[in-house]
Amino acid sequence: MSNKRKKHQLIYFIDIYDMLPMITGFMNYGQQTLRAARYIGQGFMITLSHINRLPVTIQYPYEKLITSERFRGRIHFEFDKCIACEVCVRVCPIDLPVVDWRLKTDIKKKQLLNYSIDFGVCIFCGNCVEYCPTNCLSMTEEYELSTYDRHELNYNQIALGRLPIPVIEDYTIQAIKNFTQSKIGIDKKEPGELKKITKGIIQKKFDF
Repeated sequence: MSNKRKKHQLIYFIDIYDMLPMITGFMNYGQQTLRAARYIGQGFMITLSHINRLPVTIQYPYEKLITSERFRGRIHFEFDKCIACEVCVRVCPIDLPVVDWRLKTDIKKKQLLNYSIDFGVCIFCGNCVEYCPTNCLSMTEEYELSTYDRHELNYNQIALGRLPIPVIEDYTIQAIKNFTQSKIGIDKKEPGELKKITKGIIQKKFDF
C-alpha cells in the first residue's frame, strides 16, 4: 500500500509540475489584460477631457485668425518718407530691396525713383523695418501672398504702398481670437464696437 501511495503522490506532483507553465501563462495573460484595460481607460479619460474644448482648426478662408501685434507679414512702404539711404539693403541678409535713385546735383540729395521687394525671396526677418531711419517700412498682418506666377511676388512701390484690410474689419469673414479660439460675430458689430473688441483682445493677450 505504501508503494502504491507513493506512486500516486509522485504522479500527482508530476501533473502539478506539468500544469505550472499553463498556470503561469494564465497569470501573465490576466496581468496583460488588466494593463491593457488601464491603458484603454486612460485613453478614454484623455478623450473625455477634450469634449468641452473648442476645435483648434478653423474654416479658412471663411474664418481667419486675428494676428498678433508683432506678426511679420507683408512689408508696407511709404514712398514719401524714403530718403534712398539704402540702409534696408545693407542690413538685409540677402540684399533684397531694390532701390533706384538719382542724385540731384542742385540740392546734393538723392531722389528716389523706384523701390521694390521680391516676396518670393524675402525671409520676413524684419531687419529693414527695424533699421529704417525714417520709418517708411512697416510690417502688416497680410500673409496671403500665394500666386501662380512667381514674378507677381515682386512688389513695386505702388503695390507696397497698399494697406491690407485688417481681419477685424473684414465683414466678409469671421475673425477668431488666436488665444482662446473663440469666435466673434463681425457681421453683427458696429465700427465703434470693433475698436472696443480689438482693444480688449490686445489687453487680454498681454495681461499676464
